[in-house]
Amino acid sequence: MVAEQRELRDDALNGLQLSTRMESIWRTPSGFSGALMSVDHKVVGRRYIVTAFAFLLLGGLLAVLMRVQLAKPESTFLSADKYNQIFTMHGSTMMFLFAVPVMEAFAVYLVPLMVGTRNIAFPRLNAFSYWMFLFGGCFLWMSFALNVGPDVGWFAYVPLSSLQYTPTKRPDVWAQMITFTEVAALAISVEIVVTVFKQRAPGMTLDRIPLFVWAMLVTSFLVMFAMPSIMVASTSLILDRLVNTRFYDSSSGGHPLLWQHLFWFFGHPEVYIIFIPGTGMVSAILATFARRPVVGYPVVILSLIATGFLSFGLWVHHMFVTGLPQLGAGLFTASSMLIAVPSGLQIFCWLATLWDGRPVYRTPLLFVIGFIVIFVLGGLSGVMVASVPIDSQVHDTYFVVAHFHYVLIGGAVFPLIGAVYYWFPKITGRMLSERFGRWNFWLAFVGFNVAFFPMHILGLIGMPRRVYTYTADMDWAHLNLLSSGGAAIFAFSFALLLVNVIHSLRSGTLAGDNPWDASTLEWATSSPPPPQNFDRIPVVKHRDPLWLDNASLPVVAGLSVERREVLLTSLAEAEPQIREASPEPSIWPLLTAIATTVFFIGSIFTPWAVLWGTPPMAVALIGWFWPAGSKEDEE
Repeated sequence: MVAEQRELRDDALNGLQLSTRMESIWRTPSGFSGALMSVDHKVVGRRYIVTAFAFLLLGGLLAVLMRVQLAKPESTFLSADKYNQIFTMHGSTMMFLFAVPVMEAFAVYLVPLMVGTRNIAFPRLNAFSYWMFLFGGCFLWMSFALNVGPDVGWFAYVPLSSLQYTPTKRPDVWAQMITFTEVAALAISVEIVVTVFKQRAPGMTLDRIPLFVWAMLVTSFLVMFAMPSIMVASTSLILDRLVNTRFYDSSSGGHPLLWQHLFWFFGHPEVYIIFIPGTGMVSAILATFARRPVVGYPVVILSLIATGFLSFGLWVHHMFVTGLPQLGAGLFTASSMLIAVPSGLQIFCWLATLWDGRPVYRTPLLFVIGFIVIFVLGGLSGVMVASVPIDSQVHDTYFVVAHFHYVLIGGAVFPLIGAVYYWFPKITGRMLSERFGRWNFWLAFVGFNVAFFPMHILGLIGMPRRVYTYTADMDWAHLNLLSSGGAAIFAFSFALLLVNVIHSLRSGTLAGDNPWDASTLEWATSSPPPPQNFDRIPVVKHRDPLWLDNASLPVVAGLSVERREVLLTSLAEAEPQIREASPEPSIWPLLTAIATTVFFIGSIFTPWAVLWGTPPMAVALIGWFWPAGSKEDEE
């Protein structure tokens, strides 16, 4: 009898032999077709990040056009129709194509590295989510280029967006774009949750998980509970418009306020879906540059979880002027003020970390400090609009515009730019220019405050939001001109960031594996990481493994070097359980995304697209899941 050949495992190889073997197994196939088939979380994450920032630049250009229009009274730079389209496109792009996707993009790239695994859970689903995001964004912007871009605001309130008042295809484009982006977001959330719960490195117990990973875990649960609401709302809107249902028609038993409840049940948690990842970035950057772990690790985690829970009890404060019962309004006022408590606790923990540490003031830390200042100001105005009497006065004025830009840009964009400077060396292997970075920060900080702080005053003196012009006798011209000047400075800061990125990619200083002397596992491998992330899976014994075990980081052996394989561990203690095969590159996620795109776009023009679009989707899914496992998989 012929003896059964034993599987070759990583403990049989050492050093260069092991690295070469693992790279050959895990690398993305070469060529254009290989790029389309890639399921490497780092490749997909880079694509997500670049695409999201491309949408940021497009949305930012629209913001500049709006500020040019509003810089002087009775301007004719934009027509009312074009301004409505630009206003809607700006909000929709920033909220649905940039803010949420870019945070999840960093998670796609970083979370597997931070928890010490070789790939994200469900890597083909990960690739599918990117193609859906890309196709949805292209669909929206192609519609705008063809003058059928949505013009009903990024919130698409009914009955304005109903067929009776907007008989064009513009609201349908908006509603279906929502479906694209939410499918992508939900897919990533499932991947992040499973990766964190089941693929952590051995020894990485729940109280050793990096704070950025905790933030993304909480965010993923928020996405899974909040985003089905907006998908139901937008699908119901499409059905009202295309097949004559009456979900939002009060004359037939529906109600326009149903839209607001469904939309804001998603819309307010979305603020925290954007903000919570930013807090995780702040914690990661702060610990590294304060040269000590974040003070109050359990407090920060409990604050993240509390923020997630409380975020679902705030949506009605967007509806205080709709005639709701006073008791209900009072309860939502209380919850809207209560959510400031966990956010405040995190800020105190960060300040204590800086106070007790030895801060090194590099560009990422400057953006973190700018975030704290701006977010506190935004939080203070948030407590103001949480009060029914004040909100009744400033609702739908520029005061609210100023508030949510302070919260969203201060709470998300400033940490995000800090994260770009912090993790750019990990992703590219090169450092961004520190000199350009400091100019970038000060231009962004000054430009932002000059642009948006005057809007508080404009709102208090009566300027309504969503207007495309105003008369000279309103006495709003000087503040609007100042705001537009600040917006130009703020926009220039992003142009400087782009120049810095391009220059550094071409000739930036080589970074080395861990240029910041950080403590988390993503810095335990080379910069940029190899296809397999780690030759051997690390073992975690401390919350800051690279500070305490940097000389000899322990590893686990015994995984296959003949196929892609990840290690699954237990939920709480991260004890090794089983070896699991990781899917190979495949073209089927792309083909499934194309079939789904045809299905979604066709369905807003004819109900028959649902019938004719289903078979191609079924074929693509069958190809995706067709059994192709090895004998070991079956056993």
